[in-house]
Amino acid sequence: MLLPVARKFVAAEDQSGALSHVADLNEDGVGGILNLLGEHYDNTAEATADTDAYIDMIESIDDADLDCCVSIKPSQIGLDLGEDVFRTHLERIVDAGTEHGVFVWIDMEDYTTTDVTLDAFEHHAHETDGNVGICVQANLKRTREDVERLADVPGKIRFVKGAYDEPADVAYKQKARVNEAYRELLAFAFETFDDGIAVGSHDPEIIEYVEGLAETHGTPFEFQLLMGVREDAQRDLASEYEVYQYAPYGPKYLSYFYRRVRERKENALFALRAVLGR
Repeated sequence: MLLPVARKFVAAEDQSGALSHVADLNEDGVGGILNLLGEHYDNTAEATADTDAYIDMIESIDDADLDCCVSIKPSQIGLDLGEDVFRTHLERIVDAGTEHGVFVWIDMEDYTTTDVTLDAFEHHAHETDGNVGICVQANLKRTREDVERLADVPGKIRFVKGAYDEPADVAYKQKARVNEAYRELLAFAFETFDDGIAVGSHDPEIIEYVEGLAETHGTPFEFQLLMGVREDAQRDLASEYEVYQYAPYGPKYLSYFYRRVRERKENALFALRAVLGR
């Protein structure tokens, strides 16, 4: 059973509970993005087990006819064990997603994994005619160039500000500069992309900014918001826009919270504000 502190942010400990959570979201017009908690495995057995779990989840999403995607961390399916392990497991998951009509998101981790993750996305985006998505982080100085490279690649791109505490030589450190870079990336995407834009932000000012971009350019897009954070606002947005909720699940939630806080102190403050409803 989930501890009380986790119930707001974690959909369930098991697959059945996670699917039930998504079914409830769908009733409110919100789609689901399920992420099985687990990352930075140092043995193949764990990476293989989570790969199998994702494939089983994809089959179950199809069987239940849910509006739901999956989102995978590269280090969860073997990147720390070697690029070949990661690519082999990702291919199995993407193949299952294509077979069952379930979209597959590839999460972005710290800056050292950016190149291999982008390369894997680009390969599978072309192979599946766009049934995969990738996350890009505005705090990384390289991201504008990456987005320009991916502008004509099928699939979707999730734009986020970035949660990792990266070195100053590769990332913007000041909040105002990150916000500026984020707005610039979104403006470029709405002006340049035909579709495939996902906006991962709870910031009301960013949401308003995106609404203006959409009205000006008419580019299809979706909002992606975290479970447990301004959920009333998520449902309000879903009355006008396509909205997906990113919902982690699984028994490894304590290590998930610990790692997020250890990576960056702002993550703890973010979680606290969410618990308090602010």
